[in-house]
Amino acid sequence: MLIAHDGQNVFDHRTATRHRTWKMAQSAIQVSRELGIAPPVIIAVFHGTTKENPWGRLKDLAPQDPFQNGVQAPNGNVPAVRQEELMGNAYLHQITDEIAPSIANQVGLNLGDLDKAVIGSSMGGLASLYALGKRPDFFSTALALSTHWLAGGAPLVDALVDLLPPPESHKIWMSHGTRGHDAKYGPLQRYADSKMKDAGWIFNRDFTSHVYKKSGHNERSWARYLDQPMRFWLTSDAKSH
Repeated sequence: MLIAHDGQNVFDHRTATRHRTWKMAQSAIQVSRELGIAPPVIIAVFHGTTKENPWGRLKDLAPQDPFQNGVQAPNGNVPAVRQEELMGNAYLHQITDEIAPSIANQVGLNLGDLDKAVIGSSMGGLASLYALGKRPDFFSTALALSTHWLAGGAPLVDALVDLLPPPESHKIWMSHGTRGHDAKYGPLQRYADSKMKDAGWIFNRDFTSHVYKKSGHNERSWARYLDQPMRFWLTSDAKSH
């Protein structure tokens, strides 16, 4: 089972940003055929942005505990949302304890038998790492694309890497491009990679980190290489997907 943040952009171009989707179902089918396995169930979770709640996405996806425990957003980098407004923990609880069990039941699967990964980009990349750190009993893998480390800088890297479970029983993918917002991520991502290695994560076994030249911060770019993180996850030793 793959749980995707920013569900508006996953399947339907009519709800997607700039009318571009991740083409996630197509990638899942392609990679599953190559590996000779059944395609995973994909759950696309919409964020909470509305006209009445314009910063709903930020409230849902920002890692709540780090920001409420001292990590500061750089001035001008993140809109003025009060720490007490962050909803990341409630959002994660809704995914793991309401949405995923309900859908697994609807499609006749035992949630406990499924290998469960979480995927997201930008703030969704942060939310994916946070989800694995908070619920390592639920998720086996976090796929974090264009992780928006700029939201909290090195202290946010420290907080999220320190929150992660011990290596060997989990997997983490991280990646970014070289255009747009992604062009700014290199130094902090290299710092995250170093922290991961210091914590005992084995590169290209437990975790991997990729730079995609000429790739940007948009759905079209992520869709172009989505098969690679998908394959990284689906080649695990999990019982079922």
